[in-house]
Amino acid sequence: MSEDLKSRVKLLCGVYDPETLPGEPFGGKVLDFLGALAKAVRREPGAEAYTDVAAFGFWCRRANLLRMKESLGLAGERIGLGLVFHIAPSNVPVNFAYSYVLGLLAGNGNVVRVPSKEFPQTELLCRAIRRVLEEEAYEEIRRATSIVSYGHDKEVTDWYSSICDARVIWGGDETIETIRQSSIPSRCREVAFADRYSLGIIRPEAIRDMDGEALGQLAKRFYDDTYLMDQNACSSPHLIVWLTDQWQGTEEEKEAAKDRFWQAVADGAGKYALEPIKVSEKYDRLCNFLADTGDEAEVRRCGGNRLYRVLLKTMKQPVDTYRGIFGLFFEREMEGLEELAPAVTKKVQTAAVCGVSREEVVRMVLENRLQGIDRVVPFGETLSMELVWDGYNIIDQLSRRIG
Repeated sequence: MSEDLKSRVKLLCGVYDPETLPGEPFGGKVLDFLGALAKAVRREPGAEAYTDVAAFGFWCRRANLLRMKESLGLAGERIGLGLVFHIAPSNVPVNFAYSYVLGLLAGNGNVVRVPSKEFPQTELLCRAIRRVLEEEAYEEIRRATSIVSYGHDKEVTDWYSSICDARVIWGGDETIETIRQSSIPSRCREVAFADRYSLGIIRPEAIRDMDGEALGQLAKRFYDDTYLMDQNACSSPHLIVWLTDQWQGTEEEKEAAKDRFWQAVADGAGKYALEPIKVSEKYDRLCNFLADTGDEAEVRRCGGNRLYRVLLKTMKQPVDTYRGIFGLFFEREMEGLEELAPAVTKKVQTAAVCGVSREEVVRMVLENRLQGIDRVVPFGETLSMELVWDGYNIIDQLSRRIG
């Protein structure tokens, strides 16, 4: 890299050495490093204030990584590709760290571009990474790492793209299109995690039959899935489908179950930092939806400005049109999963479920040959990073099999 380009890049962690060679996936030194990093994150002052940071520290424990490796069932001898260039999204502060770990686990050196927007979580995680990389035992990994920050500078992106063996892009469709203007070598692999949409499916009897403690736990998990990321994460549910195919009770009891769920969510959202800009943006989005859509809908406010419910009487738009933010949620009652199937597009990534089995949703996807829904998880696990994401086996994508 020229001195001019270097001057435009802020190096946050590591110092990537172009002579770094790939290694085997889940190498012992990498697992040792990540185990040490998990402990460093938990010890980092202020980490306890950020649920997403704490979740990352828990996720990259050696035991958890080995469990995921076992479930992955990789076949054959493998080795990393070389250098992976990661472009992290601008709206999920800890995503860069997950992407970095995935590159390491696959046996690669990594250059990771973090968002130019400053997040306290990013700085906290970088401090922990730097601290572990400074240990002599992890010098090899330090030389296989560069975590960098720079603005929208195509020349810098051009250079990193020109030397990488794989490029991982996280972001919206426009971001991916822009990054792809920077060419990559002919044998370079690219994995793009594009703009996606997620929803939840709940049977009201599951809410009706919960005791207060169980409902409070569900509300907390829902909060973590949604409010924690301002509903910006691709896996955060925006639409709640109330599945009534097994309901036995009156209409009033069914509505009471729905209200019970939302009231528990509203109670849990009392801790949500709702700045005036969030209120105005949420209200603006709601007004634009009501003005532009041809759908019949009823709006209910629950828990003050922290929770708005948009009850859809019709769904005439593509399902990913129903996007909330800062505590704005859409909901629609359906008599069965077959009613949901026509609305599922390739944009749909995650279905969070309560009172609905994973097997039911998977069967709907297979029988209707749907292009959407890559994951089916309980509420509280939508943000949990997995080694298979958006339908990609990431370790497989970032390594090569020697046959």
